[in-house]
Amino acid sequence: MFINCHSYHSLRYGTLSIDDLVEQAAYFGLKELVLTDINTVTGIYDFKKKCEENGIKPIVGVEIRKDNKLLYICIAKEFSGIGEINKMLTNYNCHDIDLPIQNPDFKQVFVVYPLENIPEKLLENEFIGIREEELNFLIRPELKDLQHKMLVWQPVTVSSQKEFNLHKILRAIELNTLIAKLNDKDCCKANERFKALSQLKDEFKFHPQLIENTENLVKQCSFEFDFEKVKNKSSYTKSKKEDVELLKKLAYSGLEKRYGLNHEVAKKRVEKELKVIDELNFCAYFLITWDIVQYSNKMGFMHVGRGSGANSIVSYCLGITDICPLELDLYFERFLNLNRKSPPDFDIDWSWQDRDTILEYIFNRYGRDHVAFCGTNVEFKYRSIFREVGKAFGLPKEELDALAKNPMATHDKNDVVKMVHKYGLLLEKFPNQRSMHACGILISEEPITNFTALEMPPKGFPIVQFDMNVAEDIKLEKLDILSQRGLGTINDTVKLIKEIRGIDVDIRDTSLSKDEAKTNEYLQIGKTIGCFYIESPAMRGLLRRLKCNNYKVLVAASSIIRPGVAQSGMMREYIFRHNNPDKFEFFHPEFEKHLKETYGIMVYQEDVIKIAQYFGGLTLADGDILRRAMSGKSRSIQKLQEVKNNFFKSCKEKGHSEKLTAEAYRQIESFAGYSFCKAHSASYAVESYQSLYLKVYYPLEFMVSVINNQGGFYRTEVYVHEAKMSGGIIRNPCVNTSCFQTVLKGKEIYLGFMLLDGLESKIAHGIAEERNKNGDFKSLHDFIR
Repeated sequence: MFINCHSYHSLRYGTLSIDDLVEQAAYFGLKELVLTDINTVTGIYDFKKKCEENGIKPIVGVEIRKDNKLLYICIAKEFSGIGEINKMLTNYNCHDIDLPIQNPDFKQVFVVYPLENIPEKLLENEFIGIREEELNFLIRPELKDLQHKMLVWQPVTVSSQKEFNLHKILRAIELNTLIAKLNDKDCCKANERFKALSQLKDEFKFHPQLIENTENLVKQCSFEFDFEKVKNKSSYTKSKKEDVELLKKLAYSGLEKRYGLNHEVAKKRVEKELKVIDELNFCAYFLITWDIVQYSNKMGFMHVGRGSGANSIVSYCLGITDICPLELDLYFERFLNLNRKSPPDFDIDWSWQDRDTILEYIFNRYGRDHVAFCGTNVEFKYRSIFREVGKAFGLPKEELDALAKNPMATHDKNDVVKMVHKYGLLLEKFPNQRSMHACGILISEEPITNFTALEMPPKGFPIVQFDMNVAEDIKLEKLDILSQRGLGTINDTVKLIKEIRGIDVDIRDTSLSKDEAKTNEYLQIGKTIGCFYIESPAMRGLLRRLKCNNYKVLVAASSIIRPGVAQSGMMREYIFRHNNPDKFEFFHPEFEKHLKETYGIMVYQEDVIKIAQYFGGLTLADGDILRRAMSGKSRSIQKLQEVKNNFFKSCKEKGHSEKLTAEAYRQIESFAGYSFCKAHSASYAVESYQSLYLKVYYPLEFMVSVINNQGGFYRTEVYVHEAKMSGGIIRNPCVNTSCFQTVLKGKEIYLGFMLLDGLESKIAHGIAEERNKNGDFKSLHDFIR
């Protein structure tokens, strides 16, 4: 009977989480429930799961609004109906096709109109919603004959007067006005809440046909969805069989290039991985990633494949990654294993200058109907909450600043501020707006609008209406396409060396990017300003304390520099053990057996899994759940607690004392949330080493590229000073010699116009263009003419 329920995914309108909404429905004994958030399907998949946990039949749809006006409510008869609604919303959000005011073209969707928007002719699938307070209108002649097309309409938006007040605050925030200036049309009605089904039917007892119509409509609706079926593009070629054959062919071809013809260990590892990839149906995932990398190589772009994907020798043989898993003893099970239910995850970096070209290729190659960015819910945060709520109450800017910047304990104690606190705290964890995931791309087999409507944020690439957690739940695995300035610096340096010196530097040559004598000297003394990931004061200090003089130590340093490790004291312990390998004892024999390379300390995420498995007796799957939960990649606090309990229970069964177990778990906690997987650290270390090699042998070209890529950890003047210390002669921006970017001529470095604060880019480019066209400027008059 409740055919129009809102959750807080009706942004700045609804006040109930999905959990609260369903739990309240269960409290009232409801057997069916219809979720119809405003212009979004964000919550439908969580809603289905929660309803089924509570024995409630889930039905979903969307409330369609335009310019704050309710047009109609769409209720899907079956899952394909959601796709129809999604296509309509996507056309509106992304293609500027207006929403139909009436009679939308649907086949598997019921449409319910408010009294204010009844079309001249109601189609077979269209109805009119009648609220309890509107029943008196049914005596009108034009409505009396339409009762066979009318439904009981009891919207749900709030659950109490307090939440109704919160709703009004949300509406004021959305409309950028004061609560006192809101009118009735801006807000829901105070009675939009659940009530006993018997009470609702009693209110409509003189109109039994409306009750019957509503019950019949609900009976015709269902929401069937297979959470276990993978929704990604199912094959790269025409079939799974051809995918398997192509992946095998490419893997063995790459095996020969990387290892030669007679490397039995590598061959066995490739065979093992191909078998697992095939069994888990991820051949297409690997091939699509390979295809994107092939395009990148064709365009002459540099990329870095990192994350757990670099644990795979197949990835290495396909050229997706440049980390040899045998050299670093990386185990494939961290990336994929038959017990791991979560999807694989490739993280691939490009230069910030090249990423959009890669994205355009992906959207064009795999079809804009099948590709979108993952969404993310931006929640109300502490500062924004008090500022936004305070504005709704009409507080002046000075007081808003004080509320946002100062701790709650120091705020004024007047009645208005108390109200701001009261309702502000209710807004914590509320979604405020949808945004684009920084890097997650989804590529689906079916049109992606079968699962979600798309929205178009300012960056120009469409996003789905749910986040990465929901995407993972519905088996729509993401591919992370990232960008960074470090690769831009390396790319530009190599080009500059070729342009100025005529030297081709093959920066991917592993003898340069992993082990080079002079580079090792710079590394050991922390002479790394400008170099990717290793230029911060903390990292340079760590390199000196570790006496880091080779690539493998750099790999470890890339992980132990992370925040939680330093705070737990384990970074200090690692440094001591590294420098004094004969002056410490292993925590436990299992630590010595499995963490000997890192002196018995958990440095990488794989180490967490190893200790959970071999010391704690957990399964490989539970060990991975532990790692994911601690790193914030799992939403289930309950699941983490279960695994923690299992860890302590299993340790007790293995004879470990409670004190020993507690210390082991403390160490796991300190690393799991912040440490990198080993492959990720190795990928970062390679790029850091490449940067440092260029800095060592081509310092001026490198520092100019750092400046043009807008640096890293430090302000630009630090890099200018570093260039000067490297022998460069610094020239201030000059209208007759400088360009938009900083340029190198011999040893002279002419700072670019882009460094001048407040100078518009168009004017900066125009100065150089005018000079190139008509020669040097002869005077100030000539310049401004």
